Amino acid sequence: MSKTQLQRARNGELTSEMERIAERENRAPEFVREQVANGQAVIPANRGHEALDPMIIGREFATKVNANIGNSETTSDREGELRKLHAAIHYGADTVMDLSTGGTLDEIRETNVEYSPVPVGTVPIYEAVTLVDDVADLTHELLLDVIEKQARQGVDYMTIHAGVLMEHLPLTDGRKTGIVSRGGSILAKWMEENGMQNPLYASFEEICDVFVEHDVTFSLGDGLRPGCLADACDEAQFAELETLGELTRTARDRGVQVMVEGPGHVPMDEIEMNVERQQEACDGAPFYVLGPLVTDIAPGYDHITSAIGATEAARAGAAMLCYVTPKEHLGLPDEDDVRDGLAAYRIAAHAGDVASGLPGARDWDDALSEARYEFDWSRQFDLALDSERAREYHDQTLPGDNYKEARFCSMCGVEFCSMRIDQDARESDGEMESLRAETDLDESLAADVNLPPTGLHDTTAVPKLPAFLRREEGHADD
Repeated sequence: MSKTQLQRARNGELTSEMERIAERENRAPEFVREQVANGQAVIPANRGHEALDPMIIGREFATKVNANIGNSETTSDREGELRKLHAAIHYGADTVMDLSTGGTLDEIRETNVEYSPVPVGTVPIYEAVTLVDDVADLTHELLLDVIEKQARQGVDYMTIHAGVLMEHLPLTDGRKTGIVSRGGSILAKWMEENGMQNPLYASFEEICDVFVEHDVTFSLGDGLRPGCLADACDEAQFAELETLGELTRTARDRGVQVMVEGPGHVPMDEIEMNVERQQEACDGAPFYVLGPLVTDIAPGYDHITSAIGATEAARAGAAMLCYVTPKEHLGLPDEDDVRDGLAAYRIAAHAGDVASGLPGARDWDDALSEARYEFDWSRQFDLALDSERAREYHDQTLPGDNYKEARFCSMCGVEFCSMRIDQDARESDGEMESLRAETDLDESLAADVNLPPTGLHDTTAVPKLPAFLRREEGHADD
């Protein structure tokens, strides 16, 4: 049987995936291997995912961003989901999770794996629930069958809510919002109706065997995460966290890579403590956080409330951020929501890396600042996180090509542009030459996610895009 990335790292082997990651992260290959070997980082890379451009998740590397996509029972289809996948990758997602809950689940999942150069994650219990008339009818065998099928289809990592135990459920009784995790609520209902322990916990070693066979990475789900600030950091959340630490050690002992999911709603001043507590309980396993949302008052703007918390989590050591879109709590995201969510979270991840002093992370900021001071509008657009939007906003008021060399924008106009005034004063004093500097991004030590453009993946193994996407991008059909 083939070995997992973890087993091969422990054996001292440098895999092709590790070497590609070293190139993308600007790190020594041996450092990548050591981080994987000791469980501080994971490489989600199912052997059946042929289009994958390997990446790494760990606190010693650039902070990564996941984009949740997927349909619901009432909305979206394969074509719509492929559009969302394409948008997610274009705007810089490092991984995507297919959270589909209705329709042709196998077709959507297989299409996502086929066309995605980034790791694809799933939550298998969502599919399992669609195969029974009642949650109580779920069986250990059915759950294992679904997990094994998805592993064969090439899924790179799976959220497994194995840490929600029967003895934890009474701890949620006083919560304002109860159990807000889909998977957590499904399993809680199953345990209450069957009077038995969580089947994912009971079958955990069998799940490990499936994951070893295909090299699937665990994303241990936080089924008891808080759904509002009032429920943050309560006994239920931390009881589950201790169980996740136990499961982390079990999975590693069996050669399976593990990351651990984190809370969704946490006050700003408690985020760092949450990261530190997870790192201690789970022996340094990469922490993958949703948000956290730092206030509950802004439906429609939760990509902002959560990006604030995500920045602090990244600074404190979270390894991957799960984006939140403006539709959070309100509806199913579309392509525009994916774009807005990813912009907010790429900013959060980058800001966290700058604050953490990650090598070269600020070079991108410096290069754009130099272009701004030089009124090099074209370079500003090229360096912007979302080049298309930066150009669009500028051109709404000053669309002509002549304004691409103008020493002002429409915010201040000619007379009140502070940078023009400052430059003119410095030119007259002969000080401008000492300010001229250019950051060479080609020589930067930054990982590729901290360099423009976002969404830069090796797509040579990705099949040609379907005709409808090629037409929308302006490519002629062959």
